Amino acid sequence: MDRKRKISIALPVAVLLLVALFVFGEKRGTKVYQHDSGLVFGTSYNITYECAESHKADIEKVLQSVDNSLSPFNKASVITAVNQNKDVEADDKLIEVYELARNVYQDTDGAFDITVAPLVNAWGFGFKSGNMPTAKDIDSIMAFVGFSKTSLSGKRIMKQDKRIMLDCSAIAKGYGVDMIARYLAQEGIENYMVEIGGEVVVKGCNESGKPWKIGVTKPVDDTLAVNQELQTVLSLSDKALATSGNYRNFYYKDGKKYAHTIDPKTGYPVQHNILSATVIANSCAKADAYATAFMVLGLEKAQKVLARQKELKAYFIYTDSNGRNAVWFSPELKNDIAK
Repeated sequence: MDRKRKISIALPVAVLLLVALFVFGEKRGTKVYQHDSGLVFGTSYNITYECAESHKADIEKVLQSVDNSLSPFNKASVITAVNQNKDVEADDKLIEVYELARNVYQDTDGAFDITVAPLVNAWGFGFKSGNMPTAKDIDSIMAFVGFSKTSLSGKRIMKQDKRIMLDCSAIAKGYGVDMIARYLAQEGIENYMVEIGGEVVVKGCNESGKPWKIGVTKPVDDTLAVNQELQTVLSLSDKALATSGNYRNFYYKDGKKYAHTIDPKTGYPVQHNILSATVIANSCAKADAYATAFMVLGLEKAQKVLARQKELKAYFIYTDSNGRNAVWFSPELKNDIAK
């Protein structure tokens, strides 16, 4: 499963934000936009919003609260305590993310699973070392992988096996974006763009008074992540966007290129040809989770999910039967593609 790895480790970003560079606080008529940026979760954040003063200090407090709840690499976080089998109540953030993860798990027939980390780690090491895990290794790990082996009792997350580890990395960046968007909205800010490691929420309009423009980069063989050639540009407002698919980390089989994506139901890499899945939704956490699930499901099954989940729109880059890059996107997304 492509879980976009760890909350504290940045993966190559499949989304390039096309935000005009203005002098900090420069006025456009009577409007003033702030531009705050920094590092969080092992990646960068960039936030642009219409306001007379910067809220950076409070924004970073919100981000720290997400880390304190969801980061398995924060020794004092709530999720760390759960993974260490301590008798601890989950906080509201972890409960919200857990319940969303359960909904997406059920809707995608287990393609999205926040307990899959041990499998991803096993295969990831195998790809790097050339020593792939054996069937026995996979069977052993599968004994403590599976969201259905967990449950929520009051505010406590219960695990059937103490070895089960929760890792919300495939949803936490998106959730962090949502939390900042909520904070800005509570402060009465109506025009903003929040981005963390390529996951985005946009509201209202940019400094030019137009919808925000977000570019999707072409999947090229670029392990250093220096190529930012655009596949397309989306013009969005009042939406969230997330992309899954580390197409700079892939393998070839029978002349075709596949991303390293582990199916949590089988324990083995999938051989679908989606190289990247960009999902547009009403919340970034939901877009984040479904983008990950679609990498596991493949194009046809992902399209079936989209057919019943009317809120979601998607833009897929995949390899066709001839091994060439191709594109499929939701028909409803046509009007959002910038001319």
